[in-house]
Amino acid sequence: MPAADLLTRDAEALHEALNELIRVYQFRDRGHICCYDVSVTQCYALETLVKQGPLRLQALAEEMYLDKSTASRVVNALERKGYVVRIEDAQDRRAIQLQSTASGQALYSAIRADLIAEERAMIEGLSPEVRQASLMLLRQLARAAQARCDTQTNSLPQTITELA
Repeated sequence: MPAADLLTRDAEALHEALNELIRVYQFRDRGHICCYDVSVTQCYALETLVKQGPLRLQALAEEMYLDKSTASRVVNALERKGYVVRIEDAQDRRAIQLQSTASGQALYSAIRADLIAEERAMIEGLSPEVRQASLMLLRQLARAAQARCDTQTNSLPQTITELA
């Protein structure tokens, strides 16, 4: 079989495997995270604010690959629930930043702990070498996907080998 055909076959297999993994994760996350009174999207927004610190709405929207109006609705819900507050931007007093509250950080920590416990159970039967190789592959795939999603820069690498 020619190399191009093998690559196409592998790309099709990757597509199927990723679709299956993502579908399972979406349903799992929706079931677990929604038990905490937030949607999966709200949880991702909260995670971004916890990990990156205060952000302007546009920066949060870009990080989450959402349009600004959708991000605004997500943030409004988190603010109503007391997980996010709006604060003055230190560099531009006319601007507002979004920041997770102590209860938002505690909620994210609880959700993360539950999900990590599930991940641990999922990989406990794998050898350390397989776990590490899997992590390396997933990170490379994530970087390649992120590079393809970036519409503002044409100079980003387009293949996994350029990212490695």
